[in-house]
Amino acid sequence: TGVVPFVALLLLQRRPVAGRALLVTGSGCPSHGLCRSNVQEQTRRQVALLNATAQELFSLYLKCQGEPFSTEADKLCNPAGIFFPAFRVNRTSERKEVMVAMYKLFAFLNASLGNITRDQEELNPMAKELLERLHNTTKTTRGLISNLTCLLCKNYNIFQVDVRYGDSSKGKSAFKKKQQGCQVLRKYVQVIGQAARVLLPHLSPS
Repeated sequence: TGVVPFVALLLLQRRPVAGRALLVTGSGCPSHGLCRSNVQEQTRRQVALLNATAQELFSLYLKCQGEPFSTEADKLCNPAGIFFPAFRVNRTSERKEVMVAMYKLFAFLNASLGNITRDQEELNPMAKELLERLHNTTKTTRGLISNLTCLLCKNYNIFQVDVRYGDSSKGKSAFKKKQQGCQVLRKYVQVIGQAARVLLPHLSPS
C-alpha cells in the first residue's frame, strides 16, 4: 500500500512511496504516551539549530570535495534536477498541514543525510569535521522526526505518513556521489530557512 510506519522511517527506510498523510484512529498511535512535557520547545530548538548550521554544513561539504566543486558550486550543485519534497505550506496554513509537510521534509532529509554520510566516509574518510557535522545533523534530524511523530499522534491522531525519498547514490561514480550530495545540501539550505519561518510560529507557546 505504500504506507511507511514511523519506526521504519527512523531506520532510514528509503523506498519511494506516495506523499500523502493517512488519518487513523487514536488507538493506532504507538508513541502517544511517549511525548515529553517540553516536546514543542524541544522541536523549536531542533528546527532553529538545523537552520543555524545548514549553510556551514554546505560550505564545509564543498570545501572537502575539492575541485571543481569548490569553484563551480553554482553550476554543479544546482538542485533543479533532483527530487526534493515539495514545501507548499506557509504561515497561514493549518497547523496539521504544516506538521505533515515538516515530517515529509525531515524524513526525506534524514534518509538523504545517511546516503551522503555513507558516501563521504568512503570518499573523504579523513574529513573528520565534515563527518562529525553530518553525524550531528543526522542526530538532530532524528530527534526532530521523533518529536514530530509524537505531535502528529498526540494532536491529530496521525501515526503514518507516506514519504517519497530521493535516489540512492549506490553504484554511482565518485563525482556523481559528490554532486548528488551537494545538490541535496544546497536545496536543504534553501528550504530549511523557509521551514523554520513557517513552523516556529506554530510551535510558539500559547
